[in-house]
Amino acid sequence: MAQVYYDKDANLELIKGRRVAVLGYGSQGHAHAQNLRDSGVSVVIGLHETSRSRAKAQADGFEVLSVREAVASADVVMFLMPDHVQADVFRNEVAPFLKKDAALAFAHGFCIHYGQVLPPADRDVFMVAPKGPGHLVRRMFADGKGVPCLIAVYQNASGQAREIGLAYASAIGGGRAGVIETTFAEETETDLFGEQAVLCGGVTELIKAGFDTLVDAGYQPEIAYFECLNELKLIVDMIYEGGFSWMRYSVSDTAKYGDLVAGRKVVDEYTREAMEELLKRVQDGSFAQDWIAENLCGRPRMRAWMRAEKNHPIEAVGKSLRTMMPWMEAKEAPEN
Repeated sequence: MAQVYYDKDANLELIKGRRVAVLGYGSQGHAHAQNLRDSGVSVVIGLHETSRSRAKAQADGFEVLSVREAVASADVVMFLMPDHVQADVFRNEVAPFLKKDAALAFAHGFCIHYGQVLPPADRDVFMVAPKGPGHLVRRMFADGKGVPCLIAVYQNASGQAREIGLAYASAIGGGRAGVIETTFAEETETDLFGEQAVLCGGVTELIKAGFDTLVDAGYQPEIAYFECLNELKLIVDMIYEGGFSWMRYSVSDTAKYGDLVAGRKVVDEYTREAMEELLKRVQDGSFAQDWIAENLCGRPRMRAWMRAEKNHPIEAVGKSLRTMMPWMEAKEAPEN
């Protein structure tokens, strides 16, 4: 069983006595910064001069400095910017300006685990990763609750890295729900695998395959959309709230029987072998190397794939049908 910590296990004074530089003010950045401040922690925001988040952070009452200035003033530097920019930012704007005993903190292990960021050996390096989007981390904190967090220690130079990390997790509300101990490797590899095989890659391809199967068989695209995409939220919500057993209890007996009869025919041994291959590519660093290379050359394949995905018929059908759903705040992704 995993080791789980709570507020009672954390010494909040360990983070209150340190100045935290939050690098980035997006989904996670705004939540970490505001929760830390409300817990009595000194916070400064580090952003580039051209960052669109500067005005928002300033409006929220934070001191906003350049990344270099924020780092130079901080005892803990928390990276809350996209994975693909962290290495350059670390080399050029963090490493040369770190205070002598400043700790490095991350909310995702990608750059540390795959060697994109090489921290000095004499620094604490830890991870605090909330298991929810930033707006939820902030809302739960404001309501006196919290979102579970993961904690990991990569380097323990001071002998207190875990304790400082626990204090940080407690200060953003994680200790109210539970802070689960992991490693940088485990967090990174399971996160990437889950995104690829299930949460994003697996789900979207399954939806499209079901939609295409029905449309190719002569059924109306609108009906196929409802059955293969729209109703997915109902099922996922039930699983989210009570697991597979609650979903199966809640759906019709016909749906339950179809689930138990057909599931293993869709996700068969071939699918499981493909998942194992995806996991191997994550574990051996092949996926990370591919993603890094894609960024270095301007993402040509990714842009082409995104254009093709946006042109799939399910997107046009969905856009039209969502205008019939006044209870929903329909969203549309901006052009890349």
